[in-house]
Amino acid sequence: MADKGTSTGETAGAGKGRTRRAVLFGGLGVLAVAGVAGADEARRLWWLLPGVSKPRKEGELDYAGAGWTAASPANWRLADRPDDYRVDRIVVHVTQGGFASSVDAFRNPWHRASAHYIVRQDGHVEQMVRELDVAFHSGNRSMNERSIGIEHVGFVERPRDFTDAMYASSARLAADICRRYDIPVDRKHFLAHSEVPGTDHTDPGPHWDWDRYLRLVRAELEGPRTG
Repeated sequence: MADKGTSTGETAGAGKGRTRRAVLFGGLGVLAVAGVAGADEARRLWWLLPGVSKPRKEGELDYAGAGWTAASPANWRLADRPDDYRVDRIVVHVTQGGFASSVDAFRNPWHRASAHYIVRQDGHVEQMVRELDVAFHSGNRSMNERSIGIEHVGFVERPRDFTDAMYASSARLAADICRRYDIPVDRKHFLAHSEVPGTDHTDPGPHWDWDRYLRLVRAELEGPRTG
């Protein structure tokens, strides 16, 4: 499951990510940077400026097949992805608990962690953080900024928790994410939580069938868009 990290919800020292508060220059500063860093970097710096934010609507979904429950604002960070931070990774988690307790944890401001999605064993998908925002799910600031976190309800030591419906539903969700951000379907771009630098977690564990999962994601990408 997503970890609590530090008091800011992300490990300090796991990458020096840029925050809005750190970007103190105004519009003229952005224009000056453009001549040195290039137009693409200048565009990203623009979206990092304090007060610059994309329009957003409470409860708006990124994945049409999902339900919506908002995570506590203490458990994620406002962003404008992919315009400020490129999204090029999906991190796979297992909750180590039930669906209701996981939703409650992400709604709890003291938990200091969340994920974008939770996939249940019956295939239901619940979205709790918008993809444009940074969920505190991996324990690594840099990875959080570049990734989408998908939790799967169950326990790493119980292979029976990883049902056919869960694999199929998560694959549809992941394929939809890959389409929107042009993420390759391979083990460089799909990471286990345990593989994130600096983490002490073991999920999704040895019973998660990566070959099956990625095969299902590829099949979804080759077929008509659903979800």
